[in-house]
Amino acid sequence: MVSKRLSREEGHRRKFLAIVDDTPESERAIAYAARRARSTGGAAVLLYVIEPGDFQHWLGVEQIMREEASAAAAAALAAQAAKVRERVGIEPELVVREGKPSEQIHKLIEEDQDIAILVLAAGNAKEGPGPLVASIAGKGAAFPIPVTVVPMSISDEDIESFT
Repeated sequence: MVSKRLSREEGHRRKFLAIVDDTPESERAIAYAARRARSTGGAAVLLYVIEPGDFQHWLGVEQIMREEASAAAAAALAAQAAKVRERVGIEPELVVREGKPSEQIHKLIEEDQDIAILVLAAGNAKEGPGPLVASIAGKGAAFPIPVTVVPMSISDEDIESFT
């Protein structure tokens, strides 16, 4: 069970969480979360989850793989943060975690009680909305905070008008 959200209490700001990954829809979710944060006086949190790979190699190879994954995470977050600063004019909070994405999202929400809304974007592939949306909104899924799902095809102009 998730603790009470603190985002509405004095000294706290409502945070919008978006996931940074290599899917094309990730940028749409980040754009929406950042603009929504700006328009409500909140904050944007960008989370990159390094998925557990096959790190069961010799110690030196495992260390190199972890360093490469960490560098890729930092680069992806830096690139998205630069876009948010340039296009929206706010400074996002950047978080890197290692593990299964859905588990790490839940853990971060539990730890940061200012996170009030998870923003995801649905892909427009015929296979479905994407693995993250499917895992969050799957059968019997209960989520501790509201989830906003924006369509991949939404334009920056539309996002601006909605937020």
